[in-house]
Amino acid sequence: MIYKLKSIFLKGHERSVKANINIFYSLIIKGMSIVSQLALVPLTLDYLDKTQYGIWLTLASIIGWFSFFDIGVGNGLRNKLAEALAKNDLTMARKYVSTSYALVSMIFSAVLALFLFINNFLDWTSILNTPKAMGVELTKLTFFVFSFFCIRFVLTLIGNILFAYQKPALNNLIAPLGNILSLLIIYILTITTEGSLFYVGLTFSAIPVIVLLAFNIILFSKSFAAIRPSIKEIDFSHSGSLLGLGMQFFVIQISALVLFTTSNIIITREFGPDEVTVYNISFKYFSILTMVYGIIVTPFWSAITDAFVKKEYDWIRKTIRKLELIGFGFVLLGVIMLLVSNWVYDLWVGDSVNVPLNMDLIMWLFVVVMILNRPYNVFINGTGKVRLQLYTAVVSIIITIPLALFFARSLGMGPSGVVLSTVCTTFPTMILWRIQYKKILSGKPQGIWNQ
Repeated sequence: MIYKLKSIFLKGHERSVKANINIFYSLIIKGMSIVSQLALVPLTLDYLDKTQYGIWLTLASIIGWFSFFDIGVGNGLRNKLAEALAKNDLTMARKYVSTSYALVSMIFSAVLALFLFINNFLDWTSILNTPKAMGVELTKLTFFVFSFFCIRFVLTLIGNILFAYQKPALNNLIAPLGNILSLLIIYILTITTEGSLFYVGLTFSAIPVIVLLAFNIILFSKSFAAIRPSIKEIDFSHSGSLLGLGMQFFVIQISALVLFTTSNIIITREFGPDEVTVYNISFKYFSILTMVYGIIVTPFWSAITDAFVKKEYDWIRKTIRKLELIGFGFVLLGVIMLLVSNWVYDLWVGDSVNVPLNMDLIMWLFVVVMILNRPYNVFINGTGKVRLQLYTAVVSIIITIPLALFFARSLGMGPSGVVLSTVCTTFPTMILWRIQYKKILSGKPQGIWNQ
């Protein structure tokens, strides 16, 4: 069996072998991450009370929105660095890395300065609906949490560099290491101190920074020494190419975020919070497929960049074909999940939540479209020709919300109509992106197909 596994994972083009190895390790690491995250929840709840834990989750989600202030520099670096490495141009690679670190440092220094000024005038007890007595603690906590957050965002560029080097498994290791260290510290806190929201916030904010700092120091001292960021290598003349591509990725990310978060809001307003629970149970169940398939597909983004620069189109065609076949396998697995969904829900949440068949069926359709879309999405991201993807993302936002209200209200489909609207707006993108994929590989793309 070991021999067969080796022959599957270590056979073929060097680029494919590297991707296969990363997929294998990423699956193991993802399992570690899930276990550590699951263990953190009850331990933290045991240390804090339910209200304090809810305050922390809300505060973390608010601050997390600021992650989009990098305006896509990280993804721009990922593609541009992969292109430079494919051409073996280490001089340009150093410039891209140094300039990216400088740009993100400047952006988040400005954001931090602005936040620290505004924070003095914010009433966090009102924002988070907490007792007034917590005012001083929350102001102090937000100061430290946001400061560490800004530092962390600069250091996370190492992840984009790992992606460019086609080492996503190593990047995926960062989060579980942080979770395990946080788990250890929270456990120590439960033994040595009384429940403290400040200590929990400080732990969850500082630990990721420490782990990322260690990764930056170790990798730039050894594996990535040739592209180590340097003040001398900062060249803002390249910021246009980094930001131009990055801004397009930024808008696409924002569009996806708005698209998927509005479903909860629409369902809450139209049908009440109980139906949001039903929607999320079904979504989390079927999103297992997209999560696992995403682990398989993600390593090929930068691999396709490398192959595209080197004009190895045959390798790209074979790779996309394999990803398509794997995707069809996941679709069939989704059919089995659909058939046994009621049994799984009974085992998972008991009889507290009843998920109707029409919700599961439409959620399965949504997942099918997302899976079949993914190979072309990864190809387009890898080539950097994302203008069409940008336009379709914006159009989807404009159309999806009115369509959701039409299906849910006028046609009387309820919450499942909200999901169906997303299916209707994402399905055409699959057709358009496949056409773009064919045109680019044919060597005859024109206009928007080549932008």
